[in-house]
Amino acid sequence: RCNEMLRYTGHPLCDIGVATIVAFAGKSEPAQVTEEDLAAVADYISREYTRNPLKSFLTVAFPNSGFTQPAFEKTPERRMEYARRVLRNYGANVPTLAERCVFTGEPAVATVFGDKDSLPPGRAFRQHIPLLTGEEIINFHPYGDAGLPVSGKALLAIQAFPLGCAKVAGRLLAVHSDNEELTLHFAASFLTQNRRLIQLAQQAGSSKLEEAHYSQRTLLVDTLLQADRLQREARQDDRPFSLTAYHLTNSGQGVGLDIYYLPLQVTGFLSDMLQAQYRDDWSVIVQRAWEVAPPKKKGGQTTDFRPRRNFLYEDLFGLPGNAHDFLRTYFLRVAWRYARADQGDPRGGYSPRGEAGLVSWKITERFLRRIMNMEKDRIEAIRNLGDRLADYVSSENDRRFFRDFFTERRYDNFRTALIKANIAHVRRGNPPLITLDPYIIVFEEGDEVARSDWQLARDLVLIRMIEQLYQKGWLGAHPDALPAEAEETAVAAA
Repeated sequence: RCNEMLRYTGHPLCDIGVATIVAFAGKSEPAQVTEEDLAAVADYISREYTRNPLKSFLTVAFPNSGFTQPAFEKTPERRMEYARRVLRNYGANVPTLAERCVFTGEPAVATVFGDKDSLPPGRAFRQHIPLLTGEEIINFHPYGDAGLPVSGKALLAIQAFPLGCAKVAGRLLAVHSDNEELTLHFAASFLTQNRRLIQLAQQAGSSKLEEAHYSQRTLLVDTLLQADRLQREARQDDRPFSLTAYHLTNSGQGVGLDIYYLPLQVTGFLSDMLQAQYRDDWSVIVQRAWEVAPPKKKGGQTTDFRPRRNFLYEDLFGLPGNAHDFLRTYFLRVAWRYARADQGDPRGGYSPRGEAGLVSWKITERFLRRIMNMEKDRIEAIRNLGDRLADYVSSENDRRFFRDFFTERRYDNFRTALIKANIAHVRRGNPPLITLDPYIIVFEEGDEVARSDWQLARDLVLIRMIEQLYQKGWLGAHPDALPAEAEETAVAAA
């Protein structure tokens, strides 16, 4: 495989750079890239990295590199030599070492990369590869040698890496996936955007590269949902995948790295939501989660406001740990108690009273299977209980029971309310609303010991009840049966 021009390695910095080169060449996989394609990328980098807007921005990726140092600018020959060393050491006749590249496993190039004669050849440092240590710093390096041995192909890919990232909040947003097609999708999307912004900045004579408008997590999900791979998985059962995003800076003013991870169950759920049976209902829920214009201090609304964040997209990164809060907020439509209107958070205005039409058991059930891995028999028991209680509430017009079921925070009182409703229903000559075995499956561990997630189970039953009562028209006729926002918030705070 060493005869291939490029291949993926499993390392995010190198792989995103490889994907960027593939996208730049208009190819679909690394094996299709030719030596002429590599030369075209090297030519572009040599030209654009030495002038604005990239010259000023590249300090976030390659501080003190020959592309950004003023000393190199004063000596064009020195800059040309630097560009040759880091961009054009991929040919068959390039001198190599016995050492192997840490990224590709190919022989490391014999070129001296550092600026000091005392450094070993074929070693890359912080000015060549983001997040490394500087020259002559030997901490944590094998045998006390500074730097990393690297091949010319890997070094070229890493030089192309920033072009396949988005600029967000003064940092690079790089996205890597265990699915190579998705890695290429993100690199290609960001490359297309960057080349457009570079051209616009140069036409305007600006030294600034415009940043992405969306926040990093919202941009990540928004770009993911545009991927052909995700669209295709919505139509067929392909292998699931995960995504990892790196929001990084290699600036001399301070190195920083934040990592955002979307596990395969979350990406699988998002793929499900693109299917026809979920798409319309899901899109409305997502639309209601976009940031809203905060009120002006003197009243009125901002007229030129553009949302930067989608709160549902942002909360996806907390799954599955925040699954109950996610369900309660977006599927049951209970107001989020920490939402701040002055920060444009729309979740403080959620209400099952005004948004009962958005409550969907179909989406909730898929969430339970994909995200929470809930047992099928328990999901079915919750669904059946919700149906029976919805029939009971609508036929008996028992608004008090419905309200108590929604708002009760103590398990003993909650259990008593169910028992009373069950007894009253049987006295009217009806079969029981709920029997022992289904009740234990939904709410108890056994021997009258409540499940630790009994409130989650109650909320899931409520989602099914509200959906059914809305479809029956009962909620429309009795809107006051649902609690007011203050009571909903109190329940959420329990």
